[in-house]
Amino acid sequence: MAHRLLTVSALLLALAGCSKANPILVLEPVEVTTGWFDAGIMADGKNKLVPSVQLKLRNKSEAPIDGVQINAIFRRVTETEMWGEHYGWAVRNNALAPGASTEEIVLRSALGYTGEQPRMQILQHSGFIDAKVELYLKKGSQVWAKLGEFPIERQLLTQ
Repeated sequence: MAHRLLTVSALLLALAGCSKANPILVLEPVEVTTGWFDAGIMADGKNKLVPSVQLKLRNKSEAPIDGVQINAIFRRVTETEMWGEHYGWAVRNNALAPGASTEEIVLRSALGYTGEQPRMQILQHSGFIDAKVELYLKKGSQVWAKLGEFPIERQLLTQ
């Protein structure tokens, strides 16, 4: 009976650790890749490229964490206004164990550049303005907190 009580107590402590963790303090971005995703050919026949970030989040704490949302805000480097965003789940219901990393998370803007020229030429066009992505996390009713900011590299991504 005492063994069963200890097991239940340990489980409750682990679950309590999941529910109170601040994701900014316990999750770190790893394997971050940015670039311009080939969104295909639009109805008007133009090629479209959109800014994209791919990453994993590693749990650097000693407790599991779950229920973490992620938001990517894309901006052109010359502007303060948001150019696009992508919202989703970083860690959903299955808790991320200590030391473990999430599966790859891919976040893309719906807005980007279009052109009749080949995709690589779009990236080299004189009117092309570089972009950056700001990543935010939150858990439950917490306020969104900034995880980091990354420049969008001038490279073509096909996945």
